[in-house]
Amino acid sequence: MKQFYAAKEIILEDSVVYDGFLVVEDGKIVDIAKSVPSDVEVIDYGDYVIAPGYVDTHIHGLMSHDVMDISLEGMKVMSNGLYQAGVTSWLPTTLTDSFENLNAVCQLIGEHHDEIGGAKIQGIFFEGPAFTEEHKGAQNPKYMEDPSIDHLRQWHESSKGLLKKIAIAPERENVADYIQFANTMGIHVTLGHSNATYADAERAVAAGADGFCHTYNGMSGLHHREPGMVGAALSLDDVWAELICDGHHVHPAAAKVAVRARGVDRVVLVTDSMRAGGMGDGESKLGEFDVIVKDGAARLKDSGSLAGSVLELKNAVKNVVSWGVASLEDAVRMASLNPAKSVGIDDVCGKLHQGYAADFNILTDEGVLVATYQDGEKKYEA
Repeated sequence: MKQFYAAKEIILEDSVVYDGFLVVEDGKIVDIAKSVPSDVEVIDYGDYVIAPGYVDTHIHGLMSHDVMDISLEGMKVMSNGLYQAGVTSWLPTTLTDSFENLNAVCQLIGEHHDEIGGAKIQGIFFEGPAFTEEHKGAQNPKYMEDPSIDHLRQWHESSKGLLKKIAIAPERENVADYIQFANTMGIHVTLGHSNATYADAERAVAAGADGFCHTYNGMSGLHHREPGMVGAALSLDDVWAELICDGHHVHPAAAKVAVRARGVDRVVLVTDSMRAGGMGDGESKLGEFDVIVKDGAARLKDSGSLAGSVLELKNAVKNVVSWGVASLEDAVRMASLNPAKSVGIDDVCGKLHQGYAADFNILTDEGVLVATYQDGEKKYEA
């Protein structure tokens, strides 16, 4: 049975349909129409915008659970909790940790991702462990190492091909060979937690790296004589730049600089959310470190350094709009289409298109989330 959803705007991959209808049947999008038969029942969101479900490609935890807990029940809580953020697809994200623990995460998700439910697990993102200590942030330096092709091969096998993305520091040893091997496995390599020079980053991109992990954060800064990692993230061709737009990690003006330099079609909104996400202020943990969440910012208890975030992707979109960084349509694409493209999953998510799953959000003009649908079923309503 077909369902017809009316909205004043429907945000598509490269256009907007005004006063149209999203037509859904058996959980799939079958049409985006300008008119429908007069005798059908219409679900009227005429004052709102229909947008693709968001895709969070960098998220560690939520609702007191973390990917590194290596818990099936915890994964279920996180997946279901993501609906309230407008997220319908995600990449569970690891921290720098031991080979064995990272392999266990791959095994858990590889074997059970289909039974976890909630927002769809479309892959895994390894944030580390091939980082450097100068910009370690909340990553544990005792597990940092040079990139190992043997380790990557095992992790990929254990994940049953779900390992989609891995972050490394480009000044480590054997980086070019590692990146090239990763690419042959369909794994995207992003650069971060690094004190690299611009030239280091440029060489890594030439070898096949195609992104920068939480741009500005955890990397060597921009200087007019040594552009560093930030300069590389803003200027190199054909790379993706993640941004954490919570108002703590990146100043709105810096976000605007990144979007203007990189272009709206190459910026990826992420949350980098940790287990305290959705839990309000208080004490928490990130890996082995104690964290204090206060006024919407998560910081290490001992140093005060930012420790991931408690950002929800719906609020990243809303912030980008309210800061004047991008239009609602572009902000939505930075949280859906761009993330999906950045890890090669835009064939299954990230846009409203005939034949795709009916994963979509209902938004106000300001980007406030009203409802989240997955496979044509309402999963969350504000």
